Amino acid sequence: MKTLVVASCLATAMALPGLAQAREVTLTTHLKPYNGSGAYLAIYLTDAQGVYQQTLWVAGKKAKYYKHLSGWARGSGLAPAQYDGISGASVGSGETLTVSAELADSLIDAGYQIRIDSAVEDLRDVRAELILPLTLQGAGQPANGSTYVQSLRYDL
Repeated sequence: MKTLVVASCLATAMALPGLAQAREVTLTTHLKPYNGSGAYLAIYLTDAQGVYQQTLWVAGKKAKYYKHLSGWARGSGLAPAQYDGISGASVGSGETLTVSAELADSLIDAGYQIRIDSAVEDLRDVRAELILPLTLQGAGQPANGSTYVQSLRYDL
């Protein structure tokens, strides 16, 4: 019994530092006014070389259209495990999307980037419409997109 208690305490002590090393990041994406349907967006994390690491959010419910978010689609392999539970409705012209994600502290100031791919039905698909380095200094500072995204800001 004593061994079980010690093992349980050790397991808890080892798990707690891992939990303390993650933080919630709030992502706020404003879309420009445009004529067209709701935008599909993939917000994801890459390393400094642009290699896919993690999906943060996918806006747009119909997975058959995810292939139009080409950078994210290639990196994630469109595997449902990459977006299950972190997807929602598409985002309309001029609207704002605010979502939260958990990120390890070790990713901040380590060369990682937040990227957005976007697509609107009957309009252009935009791979890497926005690339924003994930840094402490960049938190709270909006970055401009190139086509449908007015801005993206992340808060730590």
